[in-house]
Amino acid sequence: MKRLGAIFSALCLAAALWGLWLIWAPPSAPVPAPQPPAAGWHWPRLPDLRLPEFRLPRITLPPVFQRPAARPETPIASPVRRILVEKSARRMTVWQESGPPRTFRIALGFAPEGDKSREGDGRTPEGTFRIDRLNRQSAYHLSLGIDYPQPRHREAARRLGVSPGGDIMIHGQPNQVPDGYRVKGDWTAGCIAVDNAEIAEIFAHARIGTEVEIRP
Repeated sequence: MKRLGAIFSALCLAAALWGLWLIWAPPSAPVPAPQPPAAGWHWPRLPDLRLPEFRLPRITLPPVFQRPAARPETPIASPVRRILVEKSARRMTVWQESGPPRTFRIALGFAPEGDKSREGDGRTPEGTFRIDRLNRQSAYHLSLGIDYPQPRHREAARRLGVSPGGDIMIHGQPNQVPDGYRVKGDWTAGCIAVDNAEIAEIFAHARIGTEVEIRP
């Protein structure tokens, strides 16, 4: 009986201590209510990883592999021997008697495709011609006239019942534009145009009878 009384007393003491703990213990933090999952898929946010900047080292090729700088062309200093016009490349090459050839960027007639067949078609003629006049009083800055139309052009135009046209020249820019200005694109009525400084260089060494070949 004494043993049962001791166990009962211990249980009562434990119950009393538990009650005191519930009364005096600090309140615990509320547990948040579970949230319903949002619609759709969500990837977990990855940490912001900042990688170090990486740059390739600058490699300098030895001089033997480097492209040489473009050299300015030697000006024409002797009589012009031959002129070649390549319409599709918009390029004119001038050969002189002594010295290297000289190339020029050109403008053509406003309708450059094809051979000239009639007056006003805006085409630059194709074939082999000769310089037949030098004009310092041109409507453009100097001009070299070529012998177009030739008999074959006149005959072809006659069969069509049209005029073959004429006054085909290699010339500079219009006299009305400021010096140093270059008209953009293909703008002539069928002639071949270069800069004013370039036509002055050619004009100074051109001769009557010089061959002018004009290719498509």
